[in-house]
Amino acid sequence: MSPLAFIHGLRPGDLPQPVLHQARRCLLDLVGVAASGRGTELSRIVHGFALRQMGASAGGARLLFDGRRASAAGAAFAGASTIDSFDAHDGHALTKGHAGVAILPALLAVADAEGLIADGRLDGGEVLTALVLGYEIATRAGIALHGSVSDYHTSGAWNALACAAVAARLLGLDHGRTRHALGIAEYHGPRSQMMRCIDHPTMLKDGSGWGAFAGVSAAYLAQDGFTGAPAITLEAPEQAGLWADLGSRWYILEQYFKPWPVCRWAQPAVEAAAMLLAEHEIAADEIVRVEVGSFAEAVRLGAAPPLTTEAAQYALGFPLAAFLVRRRLGGAEIGAEGLADPAIAAMRERIVLHEDADLSRQFPAKRLATLRITMRDGRILSSKPTAARGDPDDPLPDEAVMRKFLELSRDMDPALARSLADGTMGLGAETLSLDGLLAPLFIPLARLQQAA
Repeated sequence: MSPLAFIHGLRPGDLPQPVLHQARRCLLDLVGVAASGRGTELSRIVHGFALRQMGASAGGARLLFDGRRASAAGAAFAGASTIDSFDAHDGHALTKGHAGVAILPALLAVADAEGLIADGRLDGGEVLTALVLGYEIATRAGIALHGSVSDYHTSGAWNALACAAVAARLLGLDHGRTRHALGIAEYHGPRSQMMRCIDHPTMLKDGSGWGAFAGVSAAYLAQDGFTGAPAITLEAPEQAGLWADLGSRWYILEQYFKPWPVCRWAQPAVEAAAMLLAEHEIAADEIVRVEVGSFAEAVRLGAAPPLTTEAAQYALGFPLAAFLVRRRLGGAEIGAEGLADPAIAAMRERIVLHEDADLSRQFPAKRLATLRITMRDGRILSSKPTAARGDPDDPLPDEAVMRKFLELSRDMDPALARSLADGTMGLGAETLSLDGLLAPLFIPLARLQQAA
C-alpha cells in the first residue's frame, strides 16, 4: 500500500487486535507523561509562548491540561514540548527517538480546532487509527532519515511527517495536497543536532515541539495550496523497501516503554542496578565505587553534576546515583528535590563510566550496560550485560503501564485518573463518548484534583 493510500484508506477494521491494544497503551502512557510534564518549567514557558505568539484569531485548539486556546499548530507545539519535557515517553530503537510525543498532541490539536471532537465526527476507533498511522509513518521516516544522512537529527526532524499525515487525514486533504504536506513537513522539520543536546542539555530537548508545529502547519499550508513535494524519505527509490510493508508490518508493536523519566540510553545501567539491589543486601552508604560499562552514546551522557532537570534527564551518572540512593527514579529525583540531595551528589562522585567496545558494536539494535559495584566490606557485585525493561522482547505488562500512568497522573483526583485510564484502555468500545473521555485532557491539573 502506498503511503498516501495508507494515510487516507486505513480503517479501524484493518488493525489487528494487538495493534489496537498497543495503540491504547501508547495513548495512556503519553497522557500520563503529559500530566507530569505539565508541572515543568519548560511546559509553563511553552504554554505562555503558544498563547502569545501562536494564538488563534477564532476558535483554535485547547492546550493540554490547561484549556486556554491557541492555534492548532501552537497547541501541537505546546503539547509535544510538554510531553518532551518529562523524558518518560515511548520510542523506537532504530529511530533513536520518539514518535508519539508529537503525534498525539498534533492529533488532538487539529481535531479540537476543527470541531471534530465536540460534534462527534471523531470516534474512538478513528483516534486509534490516526494514532497508529502516525506511528507507522514516523517510525519509517526516522529509519529512512538515519539511513540516508550522516548527522544524527532530533526526533522532530521525522515525526513532523507523521503529524502532517495525521493532520491531512483529519482535514480530509486529497492525495495531491497530502503529498505536498509531507514534503513541506520534511523540508521544515527541525533537523537539529541531537548530540549537541546530549553534550549540552537544555530545554531544546528532542525537537518534537517544533516537529509537531512543522507537521500541523504543513497540512494547513497544503490545504491552502502551498506546494512542497516530494518528501525524499518517503519517495526516494532507495527507500521503497522500507515503505512496501505498510499495512502488514506494524512498527507500533516495536515501540519501547520507559520505566523511568530519563534518557533511554541511561536506563540499562539503572536496570542493572535494580537487579543487583534485588539480589543482594546493598546499603547505599556502604558503596565505595560503581563502574558502568556501556555503549559510547550512553557514556557520552556523562556523570557531571546536573544543575537542571533537563541535565538530570540527559545524564547517566546522576539518575543511576539517585536510584542507588533512593531505590526509585521519578519526578522528585530528577527535579529540584533530587538535584539538592547531598546523598545523591555523594553517590554520583563514586560512579565511573567507560565505553565497552562490544556493547557499542551492538548499538542501536541493542542498548546494554554492565555494572560493577565495590562494597566497603570488599564484596564486588557485578551484573551481566543488561537491557532496560520495556523493549519489545521484554515489554512492560499492562499492569506496569497502568501503575506508571497512575503515578504520573498523581496530581489528578485518583478516581478521575482511574476513570481516564479505564476509558483509554477500552477506547473503541464506544461505551463512553469521546468528548467525555478526552474532557480531562483540556482542564488545568489544579482543577482536576477535586474533579471527580
